[in-house]
Formats: sequence, C-alpha cells, structure tokens
Amino acid sequence: MFTPFVHCDPLQYACISIPFLSADCSLSGAYHLPFACLLPVHRLPYTYPLPTTQGSPPDRSTTVSKLIADRQWSTSCQLLPGSSLLQYLQLSSSYTTTTTITAPPKGSSQNGGEKLENHPLYTEEDIRPEMKDDIFDPSYQDAEGPRPKLEYVWRNIILMGLLHLGALYGVILVPTSKFYTLLWAYVYYLISGLGITAGAHRLWSHRTYKARLPLRLFLIIANTMAFQNDVYEWARDHRAHHKFSETDADPHNSRRGFFFSHVGWLLVRKHPAVKEKGRTLNLSDLRAEKLVMFQRRYYKPAVLLMCFILPTLVPWFCWGETFLHSLCVATFLRYAIVLNATWLVNSAAHLYGYRPYDKNINSRENILVSLGAVGEGFHNYHHTFPYDYSASEYRWHINFTTFFIDCMAALGLAYDRKKVSKAAVLARIKRTGDGSHKSA
Repeated sequence: MFTPFVHCDPLQYACISIPFLSADCSLSGAYHLPFACLLPVHRLPYTYPLPTTQGSPPDRSTTVSKLIADRQWSTSCQLLPGSSLLQYLQLSSSYTTTTTITAPPKGSSQNGGEKLENHPLYTEEDIRPEMKDDIFDPSYQDAEGPRPKLEYVWRNIILMGLLHLGALYGVILVPTSKFYTLLWAYVYYLISGLGITAGAHRLWSHRTYKARLPLRLFLIIANTMAFQNDVYEWARDHRAHHKFSETDADPHNSRRGFFFSHVGWLLVRKHPAVKEKGRTLNLSDLRAEKLVMFQRRYYKPAVLLMCFILPTLVPWFCWGETFLHSLCVATFLRYAIVLNATWLVNSAAHLYGYRPYDKNINSRENILVSLGAVGEGFHNYHHTFPYDYSASEYRWHINFTTFFIDCMAALGLAYDRKKVSKAAVLARIKRTGDGSHKSA
C-alpha cells in the first residue's frame, strides 16, 4: 500500500515520492522520482523533470501550470478531482511542508471523468518551525540509581495548608454569600483561568498563535490574577514538562503518583534533573518580550494586588458584602479552585482517561478536567500535537479557551493560529491510537 506525494527538491526538480508503509502504517522508506504524469502508481511510463535556474528552487505555481497545460505528455494522464492539484500545492507553508497527492483507486477509470477517492498519506506536519523545545525528546533517560532525598519547602506547605483551610471555610459561607459576590468570584475565576490557558500555556509556552498588544496586556494581567508563578517561569517549567515528560526532568512527573503531580511538586525542592535540563531550553523568545519580563520584575506586588487585595475589596466596598465572605469566598475559595483545576491537568489528565491519539504516552483525554480547566483536558491530543492552538481536535467542544481565542481573532487581536490538519490527526490515530477514537 502506498500513495505518492509531491515535494520540491531545492536544487533541481519537483519530485514525486512514493513512500512504502510498514504494517503499522508508519513511513519506512520512499522512492523519489522526478515529477511524472499523475498516473495510477502501477503505470509511470514517463518522467517530466522541471529544470530550474542553478541554485534556486522551481516556482511551484509556474511549473504546475505548465504541467496542467502541457497535456500532450500523456494521453492517459490522471489529475486530481476538480483540478485541485494547483490548489494542493499552494497550501500555506505555515500549515504543512508536504502536499499530498492521491493516486486513483485500483480499477478506476483512465479517462479522468470519474471522481477519485481521497486517501492522503500522513507525513509529520511542521506548522510551527520556529520552536522545538516543547516537542518530546525520547532520547532522554533518567539516571540510574535512587532519587535524591526529598527536601520539603515548609513555607509552601504552611501557605498551601492555610489557603485550603480558608477555601473550605469559604464553601461553608457560600449559601450566605450575596449573588454578586458569587458572580464576581466566577468571573474572576474565568479571567484568571484564561490567563493560564490562553496566556501562559497556548500563547507563551507553545507559541500556537500570535497576539497583538491589547490582548497580550489583558492576558498578562489575567495571568497575574491567577498567581501560578510568572509567565517566564511557568513557560519554562511547561516546556520542560513536554520535552522530558514522565521523567525526573519533568517538574510534575506523574510517574511519582497523583499527589506529587497534583501539588506535591510545589511542596518540595525540584529534582536536580529539572534544573539541569531546564537550563538547556531556549527561552530567548520569552526574554525578548518586554511585557513578560516586566511582569517577572514586579510579580510579587502585582500578585498581592491582583490575586488577593482587589478580589477582596470589590465585594466589600461595592455591594456591602462582609469582609469574611469577601476574603474566604471571592479570594480563598476562588483561588483554590483555579489552582486545583490547573493541577488536575498535570495529575488526573495524566492518569485517568483514554489515549486515542498516542497510546505510548501517559497523557489522557479527560472531559471532567476540561470542564474545570476551561478546555485543557484533551491532554492526549495536546501532548501529541503541542503546536495546535486549540489543544483539542474539536475546537469549541468543552473548550472555552479556544472559543475565546477565536473571538479575539474575529476582533483582529489574535492571528496566525496553528491547527493540525484533519488528515494528520486521522493518520496519527490509526498509527498510534489506543482504538478508543470514534473513527478507529
């Protein structure tokens, strides 16, 4: 079973490549031929080299137009349905580096009058070539021997304990809270959640889309409201999590158990491997962004204001809520919910759920996590395709963050959204999925 696809040789020709697939549909090799007439693959009697100026690649539009116009080179030539060859070859380079050409199914008509089925071959897409430090590195292995002894960070343990005690008391106060206080807490939770998901995660950690200054300013404020470390540190740890996932260099390695990957990693000193491998990551894009570095410089006073003082004072002053209700419900409870919703992506979404895209990794699809983390629970997809701005195959389905980014794009504030093609997703499901996907 094989399907030819076109690529451009930067030195001489536009070529046809005929890949050979192994039993599990992975690419095992290919013949590369000069661009031939698009016949069924068992009939390739002619070659049609496209000479170019020395040292420069062929102009794809010109050469393809020439091929389409010059029909005498084969009376039995088969083009793609609806003269879509030129359209295929002109796909944006930001979305794919390979244009898929489909061979006619066995026994199809040779007169070009019948529609041909489309069975594109998946080749790994390169829709975000500017960054690779969030792509899993399978070559890294943990060092042999026992792990270093845990060093507890007692300040964090005490503060986390007090926060969750205040949040539990806030749960008791919820029935007696004013409606506007609950609404304020929910809106604050939603905005601060977007500061993590649309901001620190999809924009700054993975560069899955680009944002104009007003949106970046909103997201940096929202991220400060969430108080989960500044964007620079958050993105550094998250890139390490992806590149060295489920190893000692992963800051919240889920192989160390639910509690460690949920919150325990914040209560102890980082494993030496986290520090060592974290220093190897390229963070120049973050250092070059003035807004990110400004937040990092003034993070402590900004967090005190945006995460604690402001959400407490607004209900107290604006609609006469009691100070205790304002503090425990709008601040402690809201903050604890945002934290735990984010942490569940690191713990539950790496331990419980299906793996329809890649059964060889620990991350899972977990709908409940996606509900709490405004769209971040499609984690098997996200680790398989970390460069997809939606972090999900299904865009708006239980994914408020994608809806938000698309709304910003409609307003012109977000652009260059990276999205993996459907053909690439389906091919990956067939190749490495666990069979739980509806298309399997």
